[in-house]
Parts: sequence; C-alpha cells; structure tokens
Amino acid sequence: MLLSDILMLMLCGGISGFLAGLLGIGGGMILVPFMILVFNHLEFSQQVIVHMAIATGMATILFTSMSAIWAHHKHGSIDWKLVAALSPGLVIGGLIGGSEIFEALNTSWLSLFFAIFLVYTSIQMLINKKPQAGRELPAPLGLFGFATFAGALSSLVGAGGAFVTVPFMLWCNVKPHTAMATSSGLGFPIAVAATLGYIYGSWGNPNLPAGSLGFVYLPAVACIAIVSIFTAPWGAKMARKLNVAQLKRVFGILLFFLAVFMFNESRKAFGF
Repeated sequence: MLLSDILMLMLCGGISGFLAGLLGIGGGMILVPFMILVFNHLEFSQQVIVHMAIATGMATILFTSMSAIWAHHKHGSIDWKLVAALSPGLVIGGLIGGSEIFEALNTSWLSLFFAIFLVYTSIQMLINKKPQAGRELPAPLGLFGFATFAGALSSLVGAGGAFVTVPFMLWCNVKPHTAMATSSGLGFPIAVAATLGYIYGSWGNPNLPAGSLGFVYLPAVACIAIVSIFTAPWGAKMARKLNVAQLKRVFGILLFFLAVFMFNESRKAFGF
C-alpha cells in the first residue's frame, strides 16, 4: 500500500474507534466505502472487493470493541449477564451469516444490501427514535432466537450489531446508557464468529490478494486497529459529556452519503 492508502485507513480507524465508544456501534460500517476506494486503488479483483471491505471492517471490531468494552466496564455500565445470555446465539448466527450466506452473495447484491442497511441506520440516527418500553427480557429460548438472527444479519453487513441489539434492549426496559454500553460487549462475539465465518467461507478463493486471510485483508486491519484502540476509550469518555442526540444526526447524514456511494457501486456491479 502507498502512504496515502495507509493514512486514509488510519484516519478512518480513528473515526470508527471514536464512534464505537461514543455511540456503541461497531464502527465497521463507515469503513466499508473507504476501504473499497483503497482496494480499488490497489487493483484488487472486483469480484471480491466489497466482500473484503465488509469482512475487513468486521475484523477491526475485534480490536475497537475490546477497547470500548474496557472503557465502559470501568464505569460499571455493561450488563454482563445479558452479554452471556445473548453471546451463544450471536456466535452461531455470526458463523452462519459470515460463511455460507456471505460467500453466496455476489458483489452487486451485497453492495445493494449494504446500501439499504446504511439508509436504514441513517434514518434511525436522524430521527433518534427511542422505542417505547414494552416488557421484560424474554426467556432464554427467546433470547437465543433473537441473538441468532442479530448475529447473522450483522455478519452480512459487517456491523457490530448495535443497530439491532440496542433497540431490542430498550424495548425490553434496559436502561438506555446500559443498552449502549452492553452493545459494545455484544460486538466482540459477533466480530469473532463473523470473522471466522468469512475466513472459512472464502478459504482458497483464487481472486484474493496477497496479505489476505480469506476475505480479511490483514494490512488494512493493522492500519485501522492501531489507531482505533486509542480513540474508542476517548469516545466512551466523551459520551458522558457531549450531546449524543445531535451527534447521531450528524452521523446519520454521513451514513446517507455513504449509502449513495454504495448504491452507485451496486449499480456498476449490475452493469447499469
């Protein structure tokens, strides 16, 4: 990679780490469009660029989530019993979605699916709608079923799962601050399972470049992680001081423009 590629990835890593700590999101979603630009510049095969960007973004959550988890844990914000209850389903769903389903989707459909996901997340951020309290957490079987669905969906879009788990926890009367912090703890098992799924599902793919472990491009992971692990605790600290609702709206606008980019990538992959 050229110095410009490395600097872009490090900058994106710093931003994604900060957002992971601030908003409880994995941060991988904002990395995908920028990694596509870098991977295009490196002339990777068009058949695997989007898959590699999503998989690599998810792999970075392994590092950002650990940093954010420690920052939230020091303040006693994470519900570890809930993390333990949801993790088995998240792991199974992440393995399923990250291997067979992810590998089966071609670039055009995967780009379109990711763009739609960005629009959905953008709308959530812009309106900052808080689900009305509904009931207590379901029984273990219900938690397992939800977690399996959340893990599979997250692995397809390279996200840490907060876009699904936080609304679910709020609906089940988990306190908002606890829900945001706990989503950081849930991001790690999703990232582990999905990353293993990406590697297994793409092992031996002839279109992968040197330096990749399956769909995961290791040099990009290193560039991003080396910065994000330091900015995630900063984001967690700032979450207690800043107006997060306003920041969510700004982030929502950014996601909307990234969605436009991904829709264009999908259009080109479909040949329109």
